[in-house]
Amino acid sequence: MALHEVREPGTYDGATDVFASPLSEAVLPKHHLPAEHSRPEVVYALLHNELLLDGNAAQNLATFCTTWTDDEVRRLMVECLDKNLIDKDEYPQTAEIEARCVNILADLWHAPADGTGSGTGSGSGTGTAVGCSTTGSSEAAMLGGLALKWRWRERRRREGKPTDRPNLVAGPVQVCWEKFARYFDVELRQAPLEPGATGLRPHQLREYVDENTIGVVAIMGVTYTCDYEPVAELAAELDRIQAETGLDVPVHVDAASGGFVAPFLHPDLVWDFRLPRVASINASGHKYGLAPLGVGWAVWRTAELLPEELVFRVSYLGGDMPTFALNFSRPGGAVVAQYYAFLRLGRGGYRRVQQACADTARQLAGEISELGPFTLLYDGTGALPAVSYTLTDPATAGFSLYDLSDRLRMRGWQVPSYPLPADRQETVIQRVLVRHGVGRDEIALLARDIRDAVAHLTQGGPADADRSGFRH
Repeated sequence: MALHEVREPGTYDGATDVFASPLSEAVLPKHHLPAEHSRPEVVYALLHNELLLDGNAAQNLATFCTTWTDDEVRRLMVECLDKNLIDKDEYPQTAEIEARCVNILADLWHAPADGTGSGTGSGSGTGTAVGCSTTGSSEAAMLGGLALKWRWRERRRREGKPTDRPNLVAGPVQVCWEKFARYFDVELRQAPLEPGATGLRPHQLREYVDENTIGVVAIMGVTYTCDYEPVAELAAELDRIQAETGLDVPVHVDAASGGFVAPFLHPDLVWDFRLPRVASINASGHKYGLAPLGVGWAVWRTAELLPEELVFRVSYLGGDMPTFALNFSRPGGAVVAQYYAFLRLGRGGYRRVQQACADTARQLAGEISELGPFTLLYDGTGALPAVSYTLTDPATAGFSLYDLSDRLRMRGWQVPSYPLPADRQETVIQRVLVRHGVGRDEIALLARDIRDAVAHLTQGGPADADRSGFRH
């Protein structure tokens, strides 16, 4: 048989090596279904090898998302593969676990114990908190934005005023907010990043807030710099604006990452429902919440802040089930895994895990600052376990941060380089996120590789440094 020929179906008896099977002896179909079936172990082996072309998730220091999980989490995820989270009549215990998570987060973020209502979101159950799980924090953010828009529109209608020009005020935000604004016809008013600032500043609000503002988005963990925006100060400025103008503008906190960091590392920082102006909070369970990919959370201060018109009740799955989400059917495994993390770690465990990440980030910041050509923008202190930095003098450095990213990629590291948002787009920075599973030794190896890469880019050779990792 010629090498380019494919055996007739049925000629493979299972004893032949996987890579001598008919499917493996042809280029895998890219545009059409194959004519016949193949053995599962063959398909697995071929796909497994093809996926080796992806980057190593453990070396992806660009992502906020969890890349390490317990074996027990993997087992729970497998056991939940066939459980549709939306079908609460068929899977009531999974729904109960979702409700427990919402209640735990409401407590963690200091939602008022009285007045939270009966919980009309899809995360409701036997608990009292108002919220729901989502497919990641982006969906949760959009749900928060929708609730803001609906409440603003209803108030304007009661006042007999037009409702055709809603706007949302924010600083440098993640792209999900740009999507929300475009998809749901809301003007996104983004305040530019001021020199020396790492996010939205309170004094900028007066220029952007008006009677059509549905809310202000405050970020706990700015995507670009990893710092927290001053939520309490932003709320205080909105208090002053209301006292002077009568405009009552709520705050939505995008705590995609910081919502699972601040309660444990910065418990005295007031950013959550302790501020009366905070109406809703979103967070990513699959980021610093330590759950696997696929789960986010939205929580509201009180029931009336989630308009009833946004909640749908579905009967055709076997019961009268309230749901508030952009998605419908989705697996319940990530929600169960989130509850596992809550039970497994508790407050003390979360605090120790996040503290270990923060300590490692600060160690890396010290290494970066000693290299010479870099200026730290954020050193891992006071916000997310991360480091962001720029070239002190790009004109004389002899290389760009994009060059450094390419060089590090040769060692498998994914370290992003990107410009800051307006009005500081001329400044290119790098960001390293330290997550659960990214240990001190791994970051020591990264620090060594950064030193070597800088030496190569500036001198054409490796650094004369201790190859064991951090210098002593």
